[in-house]
Amino acid sequence: MTPPILNAEQQAVVDHTGGPLLVVAGAGSGKTMTLAARLAELVWQGASPERLLLMTFSRRAAAELARRAGLLLQQRLGRQAARPAALPWSGTFHSIAARLLRQHAARIGLPGDFGILDRADAEELMAQVRQALNLHRSERRFPTAATCLSVHSRCSNSGQPLAALLAEAWPWCEPHHDSLRVLFRAYAVEKQRQHLLDLDDLLLYWHRLMQAPVLAAAIGQRFDHVLVDEYQDTNPLQSAIVQALKPTGTGLVVVGDDAQAIYGFRGASVTGMLGFPASVDPPARRLTLAINYRSTPQILAAANAVMAEATEGFAKVLTSPRHASLRPRLVSVLDEAAQARWVAEQVLREREQGLSLKRQAVLFRTAHHSAALELELTRRSIPFVKYGGLRFFESAHVKDLLAVLRWAHTPRARLAGQRVLRLVPGIGVSTAARLLDALDGADDPWTTLLAHAAPVRAADEWLALRRVLLAQRDAGLVWPGALHEALRWYQPHLRRLHADAQVREADLQQLARLAGGFGSAEHFLSELALDPPAASSDEAGVPLLDDDYLVLSTIHSAKGQEWRAVTVLNVVDGCMPSDMATGSAAGIEEERRLLYVAMTRAQDSLNLMLPQRFHVTQQRARGDRHVYALPSRFLTPLVQACCDHDRPPSGVDGLQVEDDPATGEPLMDVTAWARQRFIED
Repeated sequence: MTPPILNAEQQAVVDHTGGPLLVVAGAGSGKTMTLAARLAELVWQGASPERLLLMTFSRRAAAELARRAGLLLQQRLGRQAARPAALPWSGTFHSIAARLLRQHAARIGLPGDFGILDRADAEELMAQVRQALNLHRSERRFPTAATCLSVHSRCSNSGQPLAALLAEAWPWCEPHHDSLRVLFRAYAVEKQRQHLLDLDDLLLYWHRLMQAPVLAAAIGQRFDHVLVDEYQDTNPLQSAIVQALKPTGTGLVVVGDDAQAIYGFRGASVTGMLGFPASVDPPARRLTLAINYRSTPQILAAANAVMAEATEGFAKVLTSPRHASLRPRLVSVLDEAAQARWVAEQVLREREQGLSLKRQAVLFRTAHHSAALELELTRRSIPFVKYGGLRFFESAHVKDLLAVLRWAHTPRARLAGQRVLRLVPGIGVSTAARLLDALDGADDPWTTLLAHAAPVRAADEWLALRRVLLAQRDAGLVWPGALHEALRWYQPHLRRLHADAQVREADLQQLARLAGGFGSAEHFLSELALDPPAASSDEAGVPLLDDDYLVLSTIHSAKGQEWRAVTVLNVVDGCMPSDMATGSAAGIEEERRLLYVAMTRAQDSLNLMLPQRFHVTQQRARGDRHVYALPSRFLTPLVQACCDHDRPPSGVDGLQVEDDPATGEPLMDVTAWARQRFIED
């Protein structure tokens, strides 16, 4: 539904003049249109576009705001008037920082021709410095270049001392505190030597620039009005920059929704928004946009109930002018396989009722939560595109483990062999090529493979790899025991290669659970090879082979989006909230907000999935084990009262058992029998 132009809440934002303003913009409240109208009003009232500063977290968002503001102003000027100038000072924090630093480089000791490193280039430079300092030869496991860069970035943006940051987020790196300090200093020196800045430097140097009173005054006076969108996602460094631009708050408007602050892992802190009114003098005025034009009243009632238990934030209750509709559903299913089947069937049912796949989305906390669903969708020929992380079977660590199975199954599979050999420390490109060439020309590649003598420096690792390859051919090892042998071999390499090994290991455990559904390695590998994904999420684009597709997305990647029908997977404790986020009250609150974001993506239909158990496949174990899951702690009685409940079908392991057709009652009342049997005896 298109919101009217404008409701009273929105008009108050547009008409605000004078002192600082905080706009708490609820989900689906027409924020973009409201801000565009405010920008257009400022220009209409005589503000120069060149003296308006608009900062957002994406170029696309800034361009869209400027475009809408231009169109609104054009409407007021009339069709014959020349189109008003665009907003030249609109963009991301980093793009604005780069422009200002270029202009003032000579005054702050920066070379005017400095280059800017993207994330990949910064990681490569960090790796070079790390190697030059011989930190890769440390007797104890030293953080990878990617981890080092993440620590450096968080330290820069949060302002936390390195020791405190390591204790909070990277405790296993604490023994390397002194070495990391040396590395970070050397990294800074190398960037300066090459006239380079990384993305964090742009903010650091801009903040430093604002510490010089003369320069701060000159930059602050350049802009009559400063508008910052998505303020809940700012980190402490960005918040400090904004306040330094307008210390008194005059002409400063910040906009955001504290209930959608979900990027703590990037260093963002909701405290910047919560503390904003008191951070300026006089205190900022606060206006709230609480009319939601996206979702039905029933969906909003459940979302409001989730946030009613929040321990921090600005209190607000979203309302909707839309007509009443279906209530959200809490759908209990037996396990992840049953969840995948239910979702696939529901998606097809909605499609047959006229709702295209593109208007439906399945959201999840973590990328690997969709693995079982991806397999089910593939089997049913339901096209999908996934946002947020690689598709499960295209992520590096999953491909590494599958490569071990493929190479053992087909020794002449050169790509798999290259991938596996690349994991072995001490085996270089030329050694791997010689072995693979020998396998190509051998009558019996297995004999050649097992007889190969690896370089001395890789002898132990090569023997370990040979053992795991032999295990793949052990006829006495019950599938998926061979996969577990490969997983045991790969785990040390996973921890060595990836900073987020704990999260990736969860993906591999999920892979092991999926493998248990197949009778053999050959069947498992064949199923995956027959219908590979058409595109990885690096492209994150529309599949070209089909005109319709279902959207799969992590909740983080879904922020700002909306769909007619939304299903949220695994709304159980351990998944939402994630068991890795339950160590602090702040972590729990961010997880609550994450569920709220997921729920408020839905326009007409919302399903929250509750698997009752998760299978745990033990190494070398025969048989099945599982752990039971509890509904998410965020599904309080108040939330549940706003939802309908779908129970799993009766019967053993979810198999349907019909009730008595004559009475509609269960065929057997075992509870009554249990109560009466000792009395009758």
